[in-house]
Amino acid sequence: MEQWREVDENFAVGEFRLRLHGWNVERRFVAIRERVREGRDSVGRKLIDVPGYTFRVFVTSCPDAPEEIWRDYNRRADMENRIAELKHDLGADGFCLKEFFATEAAFRAVLLLFNLLAEFQRAAALPSYRAPATVRMQVRTCRAILGRAGRRLVVHLSQSWGGLKSRIPLLDSILTCEFPTSPKLTPALET
Repeated sequence: MEQWREVDENFAVGEFRLRLHGWNVERRFVAIRERVREGRDSVGRKLIDVPGYTFRVFVTSCPDAPEEIWRDYNRRADMENRIAELKHDLGADGFCLKEFFATEAAFRAVLLLFNLLAEFQRAAALPSYRAPATVRMQVRTCRAILGRAGRRLVVHLSQSWGGLKSRIPLLDSILTCEFPTSPKLTPALET
């Protein structure tokens, strides 16, 4: 590629059209060039040996600007990790029920659990995304016993839970979290 357009001081974009062996038509290739910097790993791969740069290449039929295509693919790039989490952490792999709709219902239940865990992380104000298995091990797995304090039902958490005091802010943020609801579900105030 002969012409690069600088996006910022570290990234440049370019594009070209090419028909590869076995293809009926030529296709659009969008290339992203990233300058290698100290203290930061470059995400691209060494497709060609150009000292100081790594590259990413997308083959697309989308007519958008190269940087928009790059941003769009970056938003979707982590999807394979989410699918792996559904399969390995939440058991969404290897089940097939006799009826199609039963299988769909089971899979939707797993997706609901995944979304509830994501909402739990938001409500708990966790600093970064954690995989479902990590959330289960770091947050939910603890020794506890259901009991009473007067007439109230309470959960007594173990102090040997790897630091109950360190988890009190987490529990407080969950208890004080406000969950948005539809205006249709908000009870009308009496005047």
